[in-house]
Amino acid sequence: MKIGIINVTGYAGVELARLLHQHPQVELASVTGRSAAGQSLSEVFPHLAGIDLTIKAELGDVELAFVAMPHKESVKEVIPLLDKGVKVVDISADFRLKDAPQYQRWYGFSHPAPQLLKEAAYGLPELHRAEIASAQLVANPGCYPTGAILALAPAVKAKLIKADVVIDSKSGLSGAGRTLTLPTHYSEANEDVSAYALEGHRHLPEITQELNLLNPQPSLSVTFVPHLVPMTRGILTTAYAPLASGKKGLEELKKLYQDFYKDAPFVRVADSPPHTKQTWGSNMCLVYPTVDQRTGWLVVISAIDNLVKGAAGQAIQNMNLMLGLPETMGLEALPVYP
Repeated sequence: MKIGIINVTGYAGVELARLLHQHPQVELASVTGRSAAGQSLSEVFPHLAGIDLTIKAELGDVELAFVAMPHKESVKEVIPLLDKGVKVVDISADFRLKDAPQYQRWYGFSHPAPQLLKEAAYGLPELHRAEIASAQLVANPGCYPTGAILALAPAVKAKLIKADVVIDSKSGLSGAGRTLTLPTHYSEANEDVSAYALEGHRHLPEITQELNLLNPQPSLSVTFVPHLVPMTRGILTTAYAPLASGKKGLEELKKLYQDFYKDAPFVRVADSPPHTKQTWGSNMCLVYPTVDQRTGWLVVISAIDNLVKGAAGQAIQNMNLMLGLPETMGLEALPVYP
């Protein structure tokens, strides 16, 4: 099956190329990148020397396309592909939210195809596997929402917590993309940790949307604060919420999480608090739930590689489901250490 990538020159796009190259059942047939059109992929990214492809201005004929454009630009590429009958996994935020007016508030544009928002499957397989398998369009989740939702989903579904939730996430610099900015300049970011978007991060409505779908009553009140840390890859999320019934046994809590994720090949309930390095280069999400017995609060830690489970790996996981392939195909590689 011929697969294409629109905008291979971003971090998500180039990671898609690396992972698809080792996939046994698909052929990476075409990649685009307007700023690098006409150059070989290995010329722009020497670590991909084994992939003999020229970066094009137009994608050509493929059966499934990954669209890795920035938000607002992505929807312009997706609509013509769908019209041609091409299956699409969109890496941007352009189809993640079901409520069209939210795009004006959080992303600063009026969505040009609100009818597609209802058709798009939210690409978190652990929650929406069946919908993804039958979808023509899948909206790949954001990196922060992936770690946050997987940390909290079992507790929310089981009505284990009260409505107030606090999510603290720390991300490596690659989450900001390849575009050069002052905050991600080496001398600015090195030996520094900073919080940002305290007025509301644009991934917040995505998190609340998915958690509230698991348990609409009561509607969750989510405080989400992201942080930038001086590392390349990884997101560590710590989520806090008061338990609805006070104290909870740790073994009972762990079993709840294990049962929830028993059919999820890329989520593992860890025996100790996970590190981001334990997921580096893999599609795995490590989740560690516990309880602060003094306060009666649930505390859940999750760790992912933001470029794999948080972007390209999860996109391929979605592709596998859409094409009727084993969900884990091409994604079995273990994390890289150290």
